Amino acid sequence: MNKLAITLSVSLLAVLGTTLAQKKKEGPKTWPEKAAARFGDNPTDVAKEEIAANIPDATAQPKSDRKILAFWRCEGFIHTSIPFGNYALKQIAEQTGAFSVDLADDYSVFTEENLADYDAILFNNTTNLVPSESQQKVILDFINNGKGIIGIHAAGDNFKQWEEGIALIGGVFNGHPWTAGGTWAFKLDDPENTLNAAFGGEGFWHKDEIYWYKPESFQGRERLRVLLSLDMSHPENAKPLKNDKFKDKVPADPTTIDVPVSWCREVGKGRLFYTNLGHNDMTFANETVLLHMLDGIQFALGDLEADAIPSSEAKVTAAKAPPLSQ
Repeated sequence: MNKLAITLSVSLLAVLGTTLAQKKKEGPKTWPEKAAARFGDNPTDVAKEEIAANIPDATAQPKSDRKILAFWRCEGFIHTSIPFGNYALKQIAEQTGAFSVDLADDYSVFTEENLADYDAILFNNTTNLVPSESQQKVILDFINNGKGIIGIHAAGDNFKQWEEGIALIGGVFNGHPWTAGGTWAFKLDDPENTLNAAFGGEGFWHKDEIYWYKPESFQGRERLRVLLSLDMSHPENAKPLKNDKFKDKVPADPTTIDVPVSWCREVGKGRLFYTNLGHNDMTFANETVLLHMLDGIQFALGDLEADAIPSSEAKVTAAKAPPLSQ
């Protein structure tokens, strides 16, 4: 091989190497590409078996055939638990008959004509959604006219350009001192509420990532019926707040911080249920949590009665979590 051929070959390899490196650095650009890269082949067959084995029975008999639109698109952080949640929803639908479910990740589903076929919209770990003004109106009309909205975990990290959407869910993400690797104490703010029946009247410990919400966005106990919150009387829950990242947000006594986790409310003629549980993949294989979610879904569908007057008006005594050693 002569010197010119060798030079051309080296140059070509250099160009190809630079091009491949740029493509690798750029990564996936479109939502389908991002989802495929993030989720891979999950959930695995083993995970599917575990989820399917832990589907609870439905608490209520549906009053009619119910249909849910489960939306799972993300414009921000993409949770790996999304396909686990989608699979759990499919299994709940199949095993309990409480509802049927369609999965969607394109904004085009938010039309009055299309939503007429559904009884509830479920936002499964969606982040930073940006529906158009017409789509916003359709979503608000949907619940105000008697349908249901359900939010799972990152549904509380949504609609940052749409104040009414933030208010609809109940608040917007302001960080998560309580990270996915920790096991945290939860109290039942409303032990006798139908939507807390899964927990048997007792506080509990659970491994998941827990948000707190921007104070100016959170709708508060004057509008929401808070079902679960972090039990800040436990030092394990207070410890993450010592991080310098959060020190400006923490009062002198961290046990006074209110960190709601699940809540419900009536909106117009419709109903909302939201839970911050669902960051970790296998939360969707936890039968107790799944029953809490299913009861919330059936409430939003109008099949399960639950007291939804604001917490500020309810006279209830919270059930604290036991010590971690128990």
